[in-house]
Amino acid sequence: MRHIISILMENATGALSRVSGLFSQRGYNIESLTVAPTDDPTLSRMTLVTRGNDASIEQIVKQLNKLIDVVKVMELSDYKHIEREIMFVKVAAANMESCASIKRMADIFRANIIDVKNKMYTLEVTGRPDKLDGFLETMQDHKVVEVVRSGAMGITRGANALKI
Repeated sequence: MRHIISILMENATGALSRVSGLFSQRGYNIESLTVAPTDDPTLSRMTLVTRGNDASIEQIVKQLNKLIDVVKVMELSDYKHIEREIMFVKVAAANMESCASIKRMADIFRANIIDVKNKMYTLEVTGRPDKLDGFLETMQDHKVVEVVRSGAMGITRGANALKI
């Protein structure tokens, strides 16, 4: 089962390494990882996606809480939450018909065309991972040159918050 874990941690050298090391030592895979400072410059928020049964995820959360740099851990999957990801896709258009098709798909998926150069379109798509996957499927008729995905970011709905 897919789990989204949000970690509030000290914004310190080696903190990310210690968290990723915990996963590799125990043989768990990190599917995506997003880290950035919070409104408090001494803290960073890490959002990671992993897969595992409830028992293994519970063990991961317990181990994360033992790390010195970790301030608080929240499994977003336990709460109603909002999840988004951003993706850049570079697509080559072979002809004018292809250009029109790319623009139509961008409109349908509410993607933004952020660069056009020599029949090369760079698009920005934001949404749930399944939306991004769907967009990539529609682009299979075109030559996808490059794809960059941010990984999941998430936040709980309502009053629940990952704060100290």
